[in-house]
Amino acid sequence: MAAPPTRRVLGAQLADGVTRGNMWALLSFATAGTAVISFLPSTQPHILTTILGVPESAQGTVVGLLGFAAELAMILSLAWYGALSDRFGRRLIVLVGLLLCALGIALFPFAGNTAVLVALRVVFGLGVAALNAMMSTIAIDYVRTRSRGKSYGLVGVFGGLGALVAVLVLVRLPRTMEAQGLEPVAATRVSFLIIAGGILVVAGLLWLGLSPAKADGASPEHASLPRLAREGLVLVRDPGVALSYAASFVARADLAIVVGFMTLWITDHATTERGLSGAEALARAGAVVGVSQMVALACAPLFGWLGDRMRRQDLVIVAQLVAACAYLSTLFVTDPLGADMMIVAVLIGVGEIAGITTAGPLLAQQVPAEVRGSAFGVHTLCGAAGIMILSALGGVLYDTWRPAGPFVAAGVAGLVVAAFGLAVRRRVRASSRADLGREAMPEEGSLPG
Repeated sequence: MAAPPTRRVLGAQLADGVTRGNMWALLSFATAGTAVISFLPSTQPHILTTILGVPESAQGTVVGLLGFAAELAMILSLAWYGALSDRFGRRLIVLVGLLLCALGIALFPFAGNTAVLVALRVVFGLGVAALNAMMSTIAIDYVRTRSRGKSYGLVGVFGGLGALVAVLVLVRLPRTMEAQGLEPVAATRVSFLIIAGGILVVAGLLWLGLSPAKADGASPEHASLPRLAREGLVLVRDPGVALSYAASFVARADLAIVVGFMTLWITDHATTERGLSGAEALARAGAVVGVSQMVALACAPLFGWLGDRMRRQDLVIVAQLVAACAYLSTLFVTDPLGADMMIVAVLIGVGEIAGITTAGPLLAQQVPAEVRGSAFGVHTLCGAAGIMILSALGGVLYDTWRPAGPFVAAGVAGLVVAAFGLAVRRRVRASSRADLGREAMPEEGSLPG
């Protein structure tokens, strides 16, 4: 009797037990989750100016502090999210993440001082940690081995759509509310409350659409959470896992720097040099960041396709080199509202998506299926550490050196990871236990390149 045809969504072969509805729910999660993740960092300069009245000369340091605090909270929670998802399933962690993000966004424009703002950024960061960990893990859970590159490419495409929604629609909402006659503070608060309400609606829909089942090979009920978290950390002894963790350190920081510091750079220039209002400056910044995200959206399928045709460690190295060159190109920007910034935004879009879509598939081929959630929790933890360190360093460089400072720091970090990848690439071997209960992973030599 002939085997039933493999189910697919947009070319990705679905794993056993995963429905097309589940896969579409994942892609919807990628869009909504990335929009949520991108929104708050994009609006921080507007909050600092309109709500708190922080001087522009100090905003770089404050943005760095907000990023540092949020990522510190993420570091303390990420491995636990992965372990909890292995124990209780991915869907519950997605719901928790969205609820925390909604709470942080709803209260953010009501903060009376920087300390409260930092506390709310921590709440939001705990939600983002859950979303990032689950987005990476579910993208692997829902597809067969040979479609993992496609899965990450699709998540990148739909995530790019979410980033566009954030920078071209959501960040413009305060300006729209002002046009309706609201005062700037009231317009900002109403906008954030509307967005928080939308997140709650999305959370309910995803609860219905995502699979309630745990992944194949998930850890047994009696396995302790500390053990699961520890297993994700112990895996770093594998050179492929170490490279993936290092790439995540840079790739997640790259995304945060684009959304946070590029917005700050443009809004600072627009308000001080061009005399625009805070809401108008935020809209102009959204347009430039939007160009970067549109390019990322267009390039995501390319890197997903390459991820299924090249050795994944080699693609990670290429991605890090591309991203490093893109971020270092900010040294040549003279007018953040001019054509040179648009060119840099295009390059950064390519580099950003290259880093994001290549590290996860490498990790997936290196780790046993039963601790995949824990491994991806630590993977996202490394990204959180990258954001924390590069945000803090970038904030200081922004205020004391030049606005391109955070981007230069990210570019140098990418070069270091690429050098590490070149040193270990020949020692990377895929795990024979990466797909228990699914099709076997192809031999290392069977991947071209």
